[in-house]
Amino acid sequence: MNLKGIKLTWLGHATFRIETPGGKTLLVDPWVMGNPMCPEGEKKVKKLDVMLCTHGHFDHIGDAVAIAKQHNPTVVGIYELCVWMEKKGAKQISPMNKGGTQKVGDVRITMVHAEHSCGIQDGDQIVYGGEACGYVIEFENGVKIYHAGDTNVFGDMQIIRELYAPEIVMLPIGDHFTMSPHEAAYACRLLKPKTVIPMHFGTFPLLTGTPAALKKLVKDAEILEMKPGQTIS
Repeated sequence: MNLKGIKLTWLGHATFRIETPGGKTLLVDPWVMGNPMCPEGEKKVKKLDVMLCTHGHFDHIGDAVAIAKQHNPTVVGIYELCVWMEKKGAKQISPMNKGGTQKVGDVRITMVHAEHSCGIQDGDQIVYGGEACGYVIEFENGVKIYHAGDTNVFGDMQIIRELYAPEIVMLPIGDHFTMSPHEAAYACRLLKPKTVIPMHFGTFPLLTGTPAALKKLVKDAEILEMKPGQTIS
């Protein structure tokens, strides 16, 4: 896998920090302080330019408001989630919807479909958070990364391949709330990536899927099992 100057760090669960060749820092699904998989030394975000939120569940936006207030990043998400973030104190929102593409900093971000729920736990209520989504992120060096968010496998992943052809895909494999390794292996057949980074596994006892199980089922792509806090470049 050649990231061409991109630095990619997995912070556990579905949270990734991505540093671009141009020096911008992106954070996908900002759950760090309360994330039991996130290493202690990574729980304080030092710098942030762009925040991407796939949906409104606590294990994906648990620290989004606090981090947005501290670093004032551009917050990208589906319309309803961004409006909620603004009400909570985010100063720079850049809402979008599925099928749309926008340039934020030095990356092009396309919002794609995901199949999952998206209620936001707001105090003792669950409020409407739009729909769950995934992102195809295209960097200035031509590398394309697909973060699937929380989803099951769906046939239109083939459309994502045909339209955007991401070389690197981040797929949930934990089962119970998302795809299992069995479904993720089918997703790989639809997406045909060069590299698959498993995520959303092992955080809680219910998330029983493993990278080892996925490796047994996928023969045509590299399964890159990252450790929380690990950076690849």
